[in-house]
Amino acid sequence: MEQVEGTKRVVIENVKPQINCGKYPAKRVVGEAIVVTADVFADGHDEVKAQLRYRHSKKRKWYEVPMQFLGNDRWQAAFSPESMGRYEYTVDGWVDHFHTWQKGLKKKFEANQDITVELQIGALQLEEAAQMAKPGQQKRLFKWAEQLRSLSPAGAVALATAPDVSELMHACCERRNVSTYDKLLQVDVERQKALFSTWYEFFPRSAAQETGRHGTFKDCERLLPRIAEMGFDTIYLPPIHPIGHAFRKGKNNAVTSEPGEPGSPWAIGSELGGHDAIHPELGTPDDFREFVARARDYGLEIALDFAIQCSPDHPYVKEHPEWFKWRPDGTVQYAENPPKKYQDVLPVNFETPDWQNLWRELRRVLLHWINQGVFIFRVDNPHTKAFAFWEWVIADIHREHPQVIFLSEAFTRPRVMERLAKIGFTQTYTYYTWRNTGEELQQYMQELTQTELREYYRPNFWPNTPDINPQILQQGGEAAHITRVVMAATLSSNYGLYGPVYEFGMATPVPGKEEYLDSEKYEIKHWDWGKLTKIREVITLINKIRKVNPALQTTWNIQFGETDNPQLLCYAKWSDDFRNKLLMVINLDPHHTQAGWVKVPLWKLNMPLGQQYQMHDLLTERKFTWTDEWNYVELRPHEMPVHVFRIEEAAPGMGHDNLDDTWLPEHHTNE
Repeated sequence: MEQVEGTKRVVIENVKPQINCGKYPAKRVVGEAIVVTADVFADGHDEVKAQLRYRHSKKRKWYEVPMQFLGNDRWQAAFSPESMGRYEYTVDGWVDHFHTWQKGLKKKFEANQDITVELQIGALQLEEAAQMAKPGQQKRLFKWAEQLRSLSPAGAVALATAPDVSELMHACCERRNVSTYDKLLQVDVERQKALFSTWYEFFPRSAAQETGRHGTFKDCERLLPRIAEMGFDTIYLPPIHPIGHAFRKGKNNAVTSEPGEPGSPWAIGSELGGHDAIHPELGTPDDFREFVARARDYGLEIALDFAIQCSPDHPYVKEHPEWFKWRPDGTVQYAENPPKKYQDVLPVNFETPDWQNLWRELRRVLLHWINQGVFIFRVDNPHTKAFAFWEWVIADIHREHPQVIFLSEAFTRPRVMERLAKIGFTQTYTYYTWRNTGEELQQYMQELTQTELREYYRPNFWPNTPDINPQILQQGGEAAHITRVVMAATLSSNYGLYGPVYEFGMATPVPGKEEYLDSEKYEIKHWDWGKLTKIREVITLINKIRKVNPALQTTWNIQFGETDNPQLLCYAKWSDDFRNKLLMVINLDPHHTQAGWVKVPLWKLNMPLGQQYQMHDLLTERKFTWTDEWNYVELRPHEMPVHVFRIEEAAPGMGHDNLDDTWLPEHHTNE
């Protein structure tokens, strides 16, 4: 053992965040703070200091941040990354001999003990630090050393423990025997959209204005103003590739199709091409590039579906038969998720001996679309493909294109979904679609925001998808559609919905299933794109509210409030500086009026007790005066089943003149 190692006395343990013992990086966006904590301690009673060190992995320079002592040997510091890419961080700790001397000196002086020698020791430490200080600092340190030897004991102690002395000694003292945490931890930093995005999904083939005509990218361009006006920033398109003919599915997932039926877009590939080709009825590659460019003019990005599966007619089947599993009868095993069968889809075999060429080809497909201006991919069922592939391809893409966002569509077991997030997926679909009660929602948000998941798992809440027509929407009508989209948009800073059917409140299911009857997956629809509904109005309003309220632009700052009615859900969100504070109150019952008392978590919102404050409902523009923590609400689902309150400071002399108390129980006027 080297001699210097034997003199290091500080221990550093339990550094967080640390994903899988440091194997995987945490996740942040540019400007989003990463808070690092660690246990830092030493033998004996000497004082310890700790610092956080970090740098961009492509830079040599390390930055240092002093860590603050939290108590019980726990320390904390934070840094906010300034650019995309991978950052590295670690923790240093050392014995602070000068601070140890300061505390000992003060104790002895207060105990009326002789401190002559202690003052000499302190003077020597000041002089030693001066040898390494800048000229201006050097002069001050030598002066203080001289004063320690000449002042009265009381004066010397006051000088020795003065803040400016402590600060300068911290800056100038040589740090000896510094212990460094034995791992270099990492954080992947992505663009702001990784944390805050609003997705709208529609089928481009249903974008035509005329009944019976296949939609094109030119038709999609005409929809851009509408989608932008609703406040979305991302348009997600199901696969836009040629669709196979073999085993093509018919209406309502019929095993056989009728002539002229378009089939499922997820049955990718035909004689016209595969994953890098465009379905000819949608338009040309030039049309697609023009659509992407026009979308940008409206502040919209196009997200494409990356579905690694093939129609039996896909060119890969003939050109690379080794990439598929062949059965004894000479056929390829089609995709199954019992009892569901996907006869029109062949899964790719990631155990193929030719896996390296398969990986390179799939990377080529991604790069092809990136070159067309696409920087967002919604990945279909990534949990049925090899983890190792995703870890490699996402890292490889991010090296040259760090702005690319990958959304994992993996509705599966928790550990599998978590693994996909750890190995690189930017955002992840969630179980929100099936969390309906107040208790379920609170527990799920607690898991997402208060456990290690917060460090690497960015949720994206979807109240519906083309594959999922949940029972709450089937049974709850307009009110359920409003509550589910408002909760998705306010619980998570990333959310999306599957287009026109949601706006129009369409939720007729396949009997006994969570699927849409007459699903758009299997047929072309003609929508009245100009139709106005209350649901569409609320979607537009909540998206505008999200854009102007920083409290809703992050998922992590949430606190639930108590209620005396389990059908009422109450939660607060706030900006880091507490200048923007919101409170959401939701009627979880789409059929009946629900009323009760809700407790505003004032302590979490940095608000005092005993004062009035104004609640501004941003959906209805109504304003109410509330007092203290507990206040009364009543929500009628046929009118507006939710409150989205912005909490505003009470004006001098604020009273109840602006209130409508027709909803109130007798003797109560808080709302």
